Amino acid sequence: MKYWLFSILTAALAYCFGSLDTMVIASNFVFRTNLRRLGRGSVWLSNFRRLYGWKGFLKLAVVELVKDAIPLLIAGWLFKSGDNAVVGRALAAFCLLLGRMYPLINRFRGGYAAATLCVSAFFINFSMGAAVLLAVGIVALATRYLAMGTLAGAAALVATAILVLDNDLASRLCIFIGLLVLVRLLGAIARISAHKEPRLSFEQDITYKFDEKL
Repeated sequence: MKYWLFSILTAALAYCFGSLDTMVIASNFVFRTNLRRLGRGSVWLSNFRRLYGWKGFLKLAVVELVKDAIPLLIAGWLFKSGDNAVVGRALAAFCLLLGRMYPLINRFRGGYAAATLCVSAFFINFSMGAAVLLAVGIVALATRYLAMGTLAGAAALVATAILVLDNDLASRLCIFIGLLVLVRLLGAIARISAHKEPRLSFEQDITYKFDEKL
């Protein structure tokens, strides 16, 4: 009976934390400015790097890590007896990604959740986390599509779950995570095929200079 209660609590907590916008949290508590004003996509990346540098990206990554780690840690603690901790963390990972990709507070319009996928994988299993991180990084940089990197990370998650996890329930939850990512990215895959999906770009945006007074 208690595991049903723990499962409901874990699912609700993880979904709520996943629904929290990292950008909003970082804007209010770390950078003290609205980061959304920097633009979108590659424009946002270049403008953010120009203003805050790679140290700024590190701060943003820490915010994402802390936000995602809280429900994963709590789930591991709730399911700590026996070998159930990995099941609790896998359940939290699924609901965390569900909240990140389909947040209720934003009318179910979320992001690709590449960072959340990597953080969750490390909490489930370190080898899994390393495989997912490498897959996301290599494919995203090679194709310049974050969606393709996320999809590769999900594939790595499923493959390593089958290979390294001894718990069948945790492995099934990882497979569900892979299916969730695939469903979320179907629209992005269609846009990539039609050459309508924006690519990642790390080139510096200098258009702001045209607004400066001479």
